[in-house]
Amino acid sequence: MSSRRKRLLHLARAVLILGGARLPGFVAAQNASQTNPLWHEEKVRNYLPHMTWPEVRDLLRKTDMALIPVGSLEQHGLHGPIGSDFYSGLERAKLVAQKTDILVVPILFPGQSPYHMEFPGTITLSDETLERVYFEAAQSLIHHGFRRLIFLSAHSGNTSLTKFLIDRINQETPAVAVDLSDGIASISSRPSGNTPARIPGSAPPPFDQHGGVGESSGGLYLFPTLMSMDRAERATLSVPPALNQLFQKTKEGDATANLVFMAEALKPTVTGKHTTTADLSTTGAWSERNPRDATLEQGRRSTESFVDAAVRFIDRWKDLRPSYSRAP
Repeated sequence: MSSRRKRLLHLARAVLILGGARLPGFVAAQNASQTNPLWHEEKVRNYLPHMTWPEVRDLLRKTDMALIPVGSLEQHGLHGPIGSDFYSGLERAKLVAQKTDILVVPILFPGQSPYHMEFPGTITLSDETLERVYFEAAQSLIHHGFRRLIFLSAHSGNTSLTKFLIDRINQETPAVAVDLSDGIASISSRPSGNTPARIPGSAPPPFDQHGGVGESSGGLYLFPTLMSMDRAERATLSVPPALNQLFQKTKEGDATANLVFMAEALKPTVTGKHTTTADLSTTGAWSERNPRDATLEQGRRSTESFVDAAVRFIDRWKDLRPSYSRAP
Protein backbone atom coordinates (compact mmCIF):
# COMPACT_ATOMS: atom_id res chain seq x y z
CA MET A 1 0.00 0.00 0.00
CA SER A 2 1.38 3.38 -0.94
CA SER A 3 2.24 5.94 1.74
CA ARG A 4 -0.37 8.31 0.24
CA ARG A 5 -3.11 5.70 0.59
CA LYS A 6 -2.07 4.99 4.20
CA ARG A 7 -2.29 8.70 5.03
CA LEU A 8 -5.80 8.86 3.53
CA LEU A 9 -6.93 5.84 5.59
CA HIS A 10 -5.55 7.37 8.80
CA LEU A 11 -7.31 10.64 7.97
CA ALA A 12 -10.62 8.84 7.37
CA ARG A 13 -10.37 7.05 10.73
CA ALA A 14 -9.63 10.34 12.50
CA VAL A 15 -12.66 11.98 10.90
CA LEU A 16 -14.90 9.10 11.99
CA ILE A 17 -13.58 9.22 15.58
CA LEU A 18 -13.90 13.01 15.84
CA GLY A 19 -17.30 12.91 14.20
CA GLY A 20 -18.54 10.38 16.72
CA ALA A 21 -17.16 12.47 19.58
CA ARG A 22 -19.02 15.51 18.27
CA LEU A 23 -22.30 13.67 17.84
CA PRO A 24 -23.18 12.44 21.35
CA GLY A 25 -26.87 12.53 20.53
CA PHE A 26 -26.33 10.19 17.62
CA VAL A 27 -24.21 7.83 19.72
CA ALA A 28 -26.71 7.93 22.60
CA ALA A 29 -29.57 7.19 20.22
CA GLN A 30 -27.63 4.32 18.69
CA ASN A 31 -26.88 2.89 22.15
CA ALA A 32 -30.50 3.36 23.27
CA SER A 33 -31.73 1.39 20.28
CA GLN A 34 -29.57 -1.53 21.42
CA THR A 35 -30.61 -1.60 25.11
CA ASN A 36 -33.80 -2.06 27.13
CA PRO A 37 -36.28 0.52 25.76
CA LEU A 38 -38.05 0.71 29.14
CA TRP A 39 -34.95 1.71 31.12
CA HIS A 40 -35.04 5.41 32.04
CA GLU A 41 -33.35 5.60 35.45
CA GLU A 42 -30.32 7.76 36.10
CA LYS A 43 -27.90 7.01 38.91
CA VAL A 44 -28.83 8.74 42.16
CA ARG A 45 -26.21 9.56 44.79
CA ASN A 46 -26.46 7.66 48.11
CA TYR A 47 -29.24 5.39 46.78
CA LEU A 48 -28.30 1.81 47.65
CA PRO A 49 -29.75 -0.03 44.60
CA HIS A 50 -27.68 2.19 42.31
CA MET A 51 -24.42 1.90 44.23
CA THR A 52 -21.44 -0.43 44.03
CA TRP A 53 -20.02 -1.92 47.19
CA PRO A 54 -16.92 0.35 47.08
CA GLU A 55 -19.27 3.34 46.97
CA VAL A 56 -21.08 2.07 50.08
CA ARG A 57 -17.70 1.58 51.79
CA ASP A 58 -16.71 5.14 50.93
CA LEU A 59 -20.02 6.49 52.25
CA LEU A 60 -19.46 4.63 55.52
CA ARG A 61 -16.26 6.63 55.95
CA LYS A 62 -18.41 9.77 56.03
CA THR A 63 -21.53 8.63 57.85
CA ASP A 64 -23.04 5.65 59.66
CA MET A 65 -26.61 6.75 58.95
CA ALA A 66 -29.20 4.94 56.83
CA LEU A 67 -32.67 6.18 55.89
CA ILE A 68 -35.25 3.42 55.40
CA PRO A 69 -38.60 4.34 53.79
CA VAL A 70 -41.54 2.13 54.79
CA GLY A 71 -44.34 2.32 52.22
CA SER A 72 -47.19 0.22 50.83
CA LEU A 73 -48.87 -1.12 47.72
CA GLU A 74 -52.50 -0.06 48.05
CA GLN A 75 -55.27 1.59 46.09
CA HIS A 76 -55.27 5.39 45.98
CA GLY A 77 -58.65 6.21 44.49
CA LEU A 78 -59.42 6.42 40.80
CA HIS A 79 -56.39 8.56 39.97
CA GLY A 80 -53.42 7.66 42.20
CA PRO A 81 -51.07 4.74 41.49
CA ILE A 82 -51.06 1.75 43.81
CA GLY A 83 -47.41 2.51 44.53
CA SER A 84 -48.15 6.05 45.79
CA ASP A 85 -46.93 5.47 49.35
CA PHE A 86 -43.85 3.54 48.26
CA TYR A 87 -42.79 6.23 45.79
CA SER A 88 -43.70 9.06 48.14
CA GLY A 89 -41.39 7.72 50.84
CA LEU A 90 -38.63 6.69 48.46
CA GLU A 91 -38.51 9.91 46.44
CA ARG A 92 -38.52 12.11 49.53
CA ALA A 93 -35.75 9.97 51.04
CA LYS A 94 -33.65 10.38 47.89
CA LEU A 95 -34.15 14.15 47.97
CA VAL A 96 -33.00 14.22 51.60
CA ALA A 97 -29.88 12.22 50.70
CA GLN A 98 -28.85 14.81 48.11
CA LYS A 99 -28.60 17.47 50.83
CA THR A 100 -26.92 15.48 53.59
CA ASP A 101 -24.95 12.24 53.37
CA ILE A 102 -27.14 9.30 54.37
CA LEU A 103 -27.71 5.92 52.73
CA VAL A 104 -31.23 5.42 51.29
CA VAL A 105 -32.30 1.80 51.71
CA PRO A 106 -35.62 0.63 50.19
CA ILE A 107 -36.57 -2.81 51.51
CA LEU A 108 -40.13 -3.68 50.47
CA PHE A 109 -42.87 -2.33 48.23
CA PRO A 110 -45.90 -3.55 50.27
CA GLY A 111 -46.86 -2.72 53.83
CA GLN A 112 -49.84 -3.37 56.07
CA SER A 113 -53.05 -2.45 54.20
CA PRO A 114 -55.75 -5.07 54.95
CA TYR A 115 -58.58 -2.51 54.96
CA HIS A 116 -57.93 -1.71 51.28
CA MET A 117 -58.26 -5.31 50.10
CA GLU A 118 -61.68 -4.78 48.56
CA PHE A 119 -59.91 -2.83 45.79
CA PRO A 120 -58.00 -4.92 43.19
CA GLY A 121 -54.23 -4.55 43.22
CA THR A 122 -53.75 -3.87 46.93
CA ILE A 123 -51.14 -6.15 48.50
CA THR A 124 -50.91 -6.46 52.27
CA LEU A 125 -48.46 -8.31 54.50
CA SER A 126 -48.81 -9.30 58.14
CA ASP A 127 -47.09 -7.37 60.92
CA GLU A 128 -45.03 -10.47 61.66
CA THR A 129 -43.74 -10.73 58.09
CA LEU A 130 -42.97 -7.01 57.81
CA GLU A 131 -41.27 -6.85 61.18
CA ARG A 132 -39.08 -9.88 60.42
CA VAL A 133 -38.01 -8.63 56.97
CA TYR A 134 -37.19 -5.10 58.13
CA PHE A 135 -35.40 -6.31 61.25
CA GLU A 136 -33.22 -8.71 59.27
CA ALA A 137 -32.48 -5.96 56.76
CA ALA A 138 -31.48 -3.71 59.66
CA GLN A 139 -29.17 -6.45 60.93
CA SER A 140 -27.46 -6.50 57.52
CA LEU A 141 -26.88 -2.74 57.66
CA ILE A 142 -25.57 -3.02 61.22
CA HIS A 143 -23.20 -5.80 60.13
CA HIS A 144 -21.67 -3.44 57.56
CA GLY A 145 -21.16 -0.64 60.10
CA PHE A 146 -24.31 1.46 59.94
CA ARG A 147 -25.21 2.42 63.50
CA ARG A 148 -27.93 5.04 63.10
CA LEU A 149 -31.11 3.94 61.33
CA ILE A 150 -33.92 6.36 60.54
CA PHE A 151 -37.30 5.04 59.43
CA LEU A 152 -39.48 7.14 57.14
CA SER A 153 -43.04 5.87 57.43
CA ALA A 154 -44.89 6.84 54.24
CA HIS A 155 -48.10 4.99 55.10
CA SER A 156 -49.96 5.63 58.36
CA GLY A 157 -51.00 1.98 58.55
CA ASN A 158 -47.36 1.07 59.20
CA THR A 159 -46.97 3.40 62.20
CA SER A 160 -47.35 0.80 64.95
CA LEU A 161 -45.12 -1.63 63.09
CA THR A 162 -42.41 1.00 62.68
CA LYS A 163 -42.53 1.97 66.36
CA PHE A 164 -42.17 -1.67 67.45
CA LEU A 165 -39.37 -2.28 64.96
CA ILE A 166 -37.46 0.79 66.18
CA ASP A 167 -37.77 -0.32 69.81
CA ARG A 168 -36.58 -3.81 68.95
CA ILE A 169 -33.49 -2.46 67.17
CA ASN A 170 -32.71 -0.23 70.13
CA GLN A 171 -33.21 -3.06 72.63
CA GLU A 172 -31.47 -5.89 70.78
CA THR A 173 -28.69 -4.44 68.62
CA PRO A 174 -25.75 -2.00 68.92
CA ALA A 175 -27.53 0.40 66.55
CA VAL A 176 -29.76 3.35 67.41
CA ALA A 177 -33.04 3.76 65.50
CA VAL A 178 -35.57 6.59 65.39
CA ASP A 179 -38.72 7.53 63.49
CA LEU A 180 -38.12 10.47 61.15
CA SER A 181 -41.46 12.07 62.05
CA ASP A 182 -40.38 12.13 65.71
CA GLY A 183 -37.05 13.61 64.68
CA ILE A 184 -38.72 16.38 62.72
CA ALA A 185 -41.06 17.10 65.63
CA SER A 186 -38.06 17.37 67.96
CA ILE A 187 -36.58 20.31 66.07
CA SER A 188 -39.62 22.13 64.74
CA SER A 189 -43.14 22.85 65.85
CA ARG A 190 -44.18 23.64 62.28
CA PRO A 191 -46.23 21.07 60.35
CA SER A 192 -44.43 19.36 57.49
CA GLY A 193 -47.33 19.86 55.08
CA ASN A 194 -49.42 22.82 53.96
CA THR A 195 -52.29 22.68 56.45
CA PRO A 196 -53.39 26.28 56.98
CA ALA A 197 -53.85 27.64 60.48
CA ARG A 198 -57.47 27.51 61.57
CA ILE A 199 -59.15 30.76 62.61
CA PRO A 200 -60.85 30.36 66.03
CA GLY A 201 -64.62 30.02 65.64
CA SER A 202 -64.44 29.18 61.94
CA ALA A 203 -65.84 26.02 60.38
CA PRO A 204 -63.40 23.10 60.26
CA PRO A 205 -61.69 22.57 56.91
CA PRO A 206 -62.94 19.72 54.71
CA PHE A 207 -61.65 16.30 55.70
CA ASP A 208 -58.74 15.38 53.41
CA GLN A 209 -56.59 12.31 53.91
CA HIS A 210 -55.98 9.18 51.83
CA GLY A 211 -55.95 9.93 48.09
CA GLY A 212 -57.17 13.48 48.69
CA VAL A 213 -55.89 16.87 47.58
CA GLY A 214 -52.81 16.88 49.80
CA GLU A 215 -51.60 13.41 48.85
CA SER A 216 -52.44 13.94 45.17
CA SER A 217 -50.49 17.20 45.15
CA GLY A 218 -47.48 15.31 46.47
CA GLY A 219 -47.87 12.77 43.70
CA LEU A 220 -48.01 15.49 41.04
CA TYR A 221 -44.63 16.73 42.25
CA LEU A 222 -42.86 13.46 43.14
CA PHE A 223 -44.07 11.03 40.45
CA PRO A 224 -46.16 13.08 37.96
CA THR A 225 -46.16 10.57 35.10
CA LEU A 226 -48.00 8.02 37.29
CA MET A 227 -50.88 10.30 38.24
CA SER A 228 -54.15 9.98 36.28
CA MET A 229 -55.82 13.22 37.30
CA ASP A 230 -58.25 13.08 34.37
CA ARG A 231 -59.90 10.14 36.17
CA ALA A 232 -60.10 11.85 39.56
CA GLU A 233 -63.47 12.56 41.12
CA ARG A 234 -64.83 13.57 44.51
CA ALA A 235 -65.67 10.58 46.70
CA THR A 236 -68.89 10.16 48.63
CA LEU A 237 -67.97 9.30 52.21
CA SER A 238 -70.12 7.16 54.47
CA VAL A 239 -69.37 6.88 58.19
CA PRO A 240 -71.29 4.41 60.39
CA PRO A 241 -73.82 6.30 62.57
CA ALA A 242 -72.10 5.15 65.76
CA LEU A 243 -68.89 6.87 64.62
CA ASN A 244 -70.36 10.01 63.10
CA GLN A 245 -69.94 12.18 66.21
CA LEU A 246 -66.34 11.08 66.59
CA PHE A 247 -65.75 11.83 62.89
CA GLN A 248 -67.17 15.35 63.20
CA LYS A 249 -65.03 16.04 66.28
CA THR A 250 -62.00 14.66 64.46
CA LYS A 251 -62.57 17.17 61.65
CA GLU A 252 -62.68 19.93 64.26
CA GLY A 253 -59.21 18.95 65.45
CA ASP A 254 -60.18 17.07 68.62
CA ALA A 255 -57.14 14.87 69.28
CA THR A 256 -58.98 12.54 71.67
CA ALA A 257 -61.81 12.00 69.22
CA ASN A 258 -59.29 11.30 66.47
CA LEU A 259 -57.47 8.74 68.62
CA VAL A 260 -60.66 6.83 69.40
CA PHE A 261 -62.06 7.20 65.88
CA MET A 262 -58.93 5.82 64.21
CA ALA A 263 -58.91 2.86 66.60
CA GLU A 264 -62.14 1.72 64.94
CA ALA A 265 -62.08 3.24 61.44
CA LEU A 266 -60.15 1.74 58.52
CA LYS A 267 -60.14 -1.82 59.79
CA PRO A 268 -60.31 -5.03 57.68
CA THR A 269 -63.52 -6.94 56.97
CA VAL A 270 -62.60 -9.78 59.33
CA THR A 271 -63.07 -7.47 62.36
CA GLY A 272 -66.76 -6.96 61.63
CA LYS A 273 -66.42 -3.21 62.26
CA HIS A 274 -67.67 -2.34 58.73
CA THR A 275 -65.03 0.37 58.36
CA THR A 276 -62.91 -0.82 55.43
CA THR A 277 -62.06 1.81 52.84
CA ALA A 278 -64.76 0.39 50.59
CA ASP A 279 -67.29 0.82 53.44
CA LEU A 280 -66.28 4.44 53.94
CA SER A 281 -65.69 5.71 50.39
CA THR A 282 -67.17 5.23 46.92
CA THR A 283 -63.83 5.71 45.13
CA GLY A 284 -61.26 4.53 47.67
CA ALA A 285 -60.14 8.08 48.41
CA TRP A 286 -60.85 9.26 51.97
CA SER A 287 -61.46 12.94 51.46
CA GLU A 288 -64.34 15.39 51.27
CA ARG A 289 -62.44 17.44 48.69
CA ASN A 290 -62.18 16.97 44.95
CA PRO A 291 -58.72 15.52 44.14
CA ARG A 292 -58.72 17.63 40.97
CA ASP A 293 -57.98 20.62 43.21
CA ALA A 294 -54.51 19.18 43.74
CA THR A 295 -51.63 21.24 42.35
CA LEU A 296 -47.99 20.56 41.60
CA GLU A 297 -47.05 23.76 43.45
CA GLN A 298 -48.71 22.58 46.66
CA GLY A 299 -46.87 19.28 46.33
CA ARG A 300 -43.57 21.08 45.78
CA ARG A 301 -44.02 23.28 48.86
CA SER A 302 -45.01 20.35 51.05
CA THR A 303 -42.11 18.20 49.85
CA GLU A 304 -39.52 20.96 50.24
CA SER A 305 -40.78 21.69 53.74
CA PHE A 306 -40.50 18.02 54.68
CA VAL A 307 -37.05 17.59 53.14
CA ASP A 308 -35.74 20.77 54.81
CA ALA A 309 -36.98 19.63 58.24
CA ALA A 310 -35.58 16.12 57.74
CA VAL A 311 -32.15 17.45 56.76
CA ARG A 312 -32.07 19.77 59.76
CA PHE A 313 -32.82 16.86 62.10
CA ILE A 314 -30.22 14.58 60.51
CA ASP A 315 -27.54 17.28 60.57
CA ARG A 316 -28.39 18.07 64.18
CA TRP A 317 -27.91 14.40 65.11
CA LYS A 318 -24.59 14.39 63.28
CA ASP A 319 -23.50 17.44 65.28
CA LEU A 320 -24.47 15.80 68.56
CA ARG A 321 -22.41 12.72 67.78
CA PRO A 322 -20.44 12.56 64.51
CA SER A 323 -20.21 8.79 64.16
CA TYR A 324 -21.37 5.94 66.36
CA SER A 325 -19.32 3.43 64.36
CA ARG A 326 -16.10 5.27 65.26
CA ALA A 327 -16.94 5.74 68.89
CA PRO A 328 -14.34 4.26 71.27
